Amino acid sequence: MSKGKKKGKSTGIIVFLLIVLIAIVGVIAYFGYSAVQNDINGNKQADIPYTLEIKKSDFEYEIGKKLYDNKIVLFDSLWTGWMDKHYPDFKFINGEYVLNANMSYEEIAQKLQNPDVSHEGIKVAIPEGYNVMQIADTLEENGICKADEFLEVCKSTNDFEYGFLKEVPDNELIAYKLEGFLFPATYDFAKNSDPKDVANEMLKTFESHITDDMTKYCEDNYMSMFELITLASVVQEEAFGPSSAKNIASVFINRLNKGSKLQSDVTYFYARDLRDKQGFSQEVYDAYYTYRCEGLPAGPITNSGDDIVDAVVNHPDTDYVYFFSDLNKEFHFASDYDEFMELQEKFPWKEETTK
Repeated sequence: MSKGKKKGKSTGIIVFLLIVLIAIVGVIAYFGYSAVQNDINGNKQADIPYTLEIKKSDFEYEIGKKLYDNKIVLFDSLWTGWMDKHYPDFKFINGEYVLNANMSYEEIAQKLQNPDVSHEGIKVAIPEGYNVMQIADTLEENGICKADEFLEVCKSTNDFEYGFLKEVPDNELIAYKLEGFLFPATYDFAKNSDPKDVANEMLKTFESHITDDMTKYCEDNYMSMFELITLASVVQEEAFGPSSAKNIASVFINRLNKGSKLQSDVTYFYARDLRDKQGFSQEVYDAYYTYRCEGLPAGPITNSGDDIVDAVVNHPDTDYVYFFSDLNKEFHFASDYDEFMELQEKFPWKEETTK
């Protein structure tokens, strides 16, 4: 065979291979293009449901990865690029979205503007002196979580890992074991939150407010953090503010040191609500009502702010064992019962009733 014929045959093979290669590339390109278009348009896609949760910490590319990992889109970079082109100013809303792989990109984008369950951020103020029942009602009023579900979480310390909670006694007479540690502050909660997450945020905030003075006071007075917060909660409810709290704290500490009952009226109201509104037993009522129980109530009766806890820790050394507030909301303190009665005669503390 001549060299010319060999060369022509080789050239024909090369041309044939090129044609085959081009055909293969064309087929791949066609099917690739079809896959892309089907993904974008939601055509010929599998029926794969997925609930996407968008949190405030999520970035756009993380949302795309969630969609890709759960087979809602075939290419996360394609989805992100499509969104950048068609919705350059898109704002993702915190919440839960029920999606399906057979949805088009446009349908997904529209859906992401209307969450099935909103987790929109809401600022919620929890004032100093709110007890767990008041906090639960506030959370429900703001759409954060259900009041009864939050209260159920607050009955136990099992789901939380904080050193100060380890000091909460394993006592069935304590109605709400997280009471006292739900720090009063303004929070940025998400709507429809898990009540455990809400409680955890408040506990974490409490932990950040534990001071060396608090720890030292407990050590010096052979008192647990739980006992300190329980005492502070009673002072919180009795005092009209920090100015009266220190002397009130000294009264209660003097009573405790003498082995006397605390006899705080405010514990009655808390005990009554536990029994009459929350369905707790008479035994729980008696364990909180300090005209009946010895020493401190079974647990805190509210959630105190920094200033009240500081007032307890830094209370003055007095011999006061009695106090009352007059009609002008001024407090008066006495060291014995006779002095107490004299002060009540001098400073009217209740309205006179007319016959």
